[in-house]
This record gives sequence, structure tokens and C-alpha cells, in this order.
Amino acid sequence: MSPRACILGCAGPTLSKEEIAFFRDVKPWGFILFGRNVETPDQVRKLTDALRGTVGRPDAPILIDQEGGRVQRLRAPHWRTYPPGRAYGRLAGNDPLLKREIARLGARLIAHDLAALGINVDCVPVLDVPDPAGHEIIGDRAYGQTPDEVASLGRAAAEGLIAGGVLPVIKHIPGHGRAMADSHLELPVVEASWDELDTRDFPPFRALSDMPMAMTAHVIYAAIDRKHPATTSKKVHRKAIRGAIGFDGLLMTDDLSMKALSGDFTDRARDSLSAGCDVVLHCNGDMGEMKAVVAGTGPLRGKSARRADAALARLPRKAEPLDLAEAVARFEAAFETRPAA
Repeated sequence: MSPRACILGCAGPTLSKEEIAFFRDVKPWGFILFGRNVETPDQVRKLTDALRGTVGRPDAPILIDQEGGRVQRLRAPHWRTYPPGRAYGRLAGNDPLLKREIARLGARLIAHDLAALGINVDCVPVLDVPDPAGHEIIGDRAYGQTPDEVASLGRAAAEGLIAGGVLPVIKHIPGHGRAMADSHLELPVVEASWDELDTRDFPPFRALSDMPMAMTAHVIYAAIDRKHPATTSKKVHRKAIRGAIGFDGLLMTDDLSMKALSGDFTDRARDSLSAGCDVVLHCNGDMGEMKAVVAGTGPLRGKSARRADAALARLPRKAEPLDLAEAVARFEAAFETRPAA
């Protein structure tokens, strides 16, 4: 039986009998973890094993948002705290090689943390180029203020994750940096022209279009489609994501439970897949919502199945060697110097 074209969450640190039965029946392609699912390393490892057990696939993707800064689901005292993306862009004045080295190293250390727990996908790097007038939802999650800097450090982070046996997810394609609202709470509308988008927002995604997975933005780009956000817009998928950016990897939605989207969950899922997404993401673990999402999906097939297989094939058989103590010392030393303004 082919896996279903969805990624789902669960309600707590262990699976309920209802969740086990539901996941066994539905067989989602993957799962995502949040802070509510995390207590200790042993508990998370048991949870990832249990989730994979329900679908019978030892390589089933298990995702998490472990960016650093404001967005990290694994926290002290059991896990290392990482800085936000912007911290890498502020390192060592104008030494781009050191910035890349430390961004890669930070991601390699995160991958080490995740792989030990059975987590094999991290929703990183953020490739959004922030507009100074935009909403703070991106803010210091961005690696820098220019497309080149975001692309350079974003690639370094992606490479560090892959070296550690974790797949990166580039987000939020085709660019959330100009949004004047938080798409968790409402639907942002970006009025920039096509040329402005193509010059500033698309380039980091274009530079990393070879990455295995991407996450859409719940944002309306008026120059392309005034009615639908990117997630459910056939025009944005065809003209921007698959067209001008040239991304041909696995495309997943951002969380369908975010308030930027309208309609019931079945329609949200169906519309996202119809527009061109390969899989849909639902995060909050609410059983009623998940059942409605599943009703709007079907099995992974055709190009979407091939993209899913190609993404998982990017996982290395063995992680790049890592001297953990040396790596941690080098990483911490890089941030002991006062960052550039």
C-alpha cells in the first residue's frame, strides 16, 4: 500500500490507542514533532520508533522545526541551545568563509542531535529575505538581509544537515520576507511586482533548487495570483516555484491549521494537492482535523511518489564523521567574539 500524501502530528509524548489505530489505517508518508511531543531523549526515541512502527517503514520521514533562536522544539536541559539564523550572518565582520563554516557546523551539530532521536528531516533552512518593513515573524530567523547572503548561509546549513544524516526543507517558498502579517494568524498579501520578487525573493530558492524538499508560504503574491495563497495557487506553483525558481523536489505545504488558510480541512488538503503540492502538512495532532485532512488526500503516486523516493534517497548511508567535543568547542568559540553590528 502506497503511503498517503500527508505528514501528521500527534497529541503528546506517547501515542494513544486511537492514534496508533488511525496511523496504521491511514499510513501517512511522514510525521512531525513539536514541543508537546518532547520530554527526554529516551522518550523521543521511543516515540519516533512507535510512529514508524504504525506505518511499517523504518525510513518514514519524521520532521521537526529545529532552527535555533525562537524556533527550536528540542531545548535545555537535554539539548543544546542554538542561535537564530541571523547570528551566523553577523559573525566575524566580513569573513564570509567563516560564516559559512560556522553555519554548516551549527547545522551539523543539530543533525547529530536529531539523528540520535530518529528524526531525519529538519525544516531548515529559512531562505526568506526579510523586508525591513515586513512582519517580525521572519526577523532574525533569516540568515541575512540580502539574497546572496541568505543563499550562501542557507546552503551551508543544508549541507551540514545532510552530512549528519538529516534532510533539509527549504522554506517558505517562494518567499515570506515581504509579508506584512504573520501567516499563523492571518493571510498576508504581498503587492510586490514580478520583477521585484524575481530579483529579491526568488534567488535564494533558485540557488538551492537542488535541495530534496521545500515548504510553501501561505502568502498571496498579487503579481501572480490575487485570489489564492501560494500553497493553493496553481499559478504560483507553475510560474514561480516550478518555473522561475526551478524547484523539482518534494513540495510540502506549511501547516494546514494556520489561520492564513480558509475553508474546511478537507478542502485545504484537496486544494493544496490540486495546486501542485506533493504532500500536505498538519501539525497540531487534533484527531478530528487530521481525519478531515486525510479525507482530502490520496496515496502518493506519479511524480509526487518519485519525488518522495528521491528525497529519501538523499539520506547518506552513514553520517560524516564528527569529533563532537572539538566541534562544540569550535562552535562556541565562534560566538565568544562580539558579533558585528
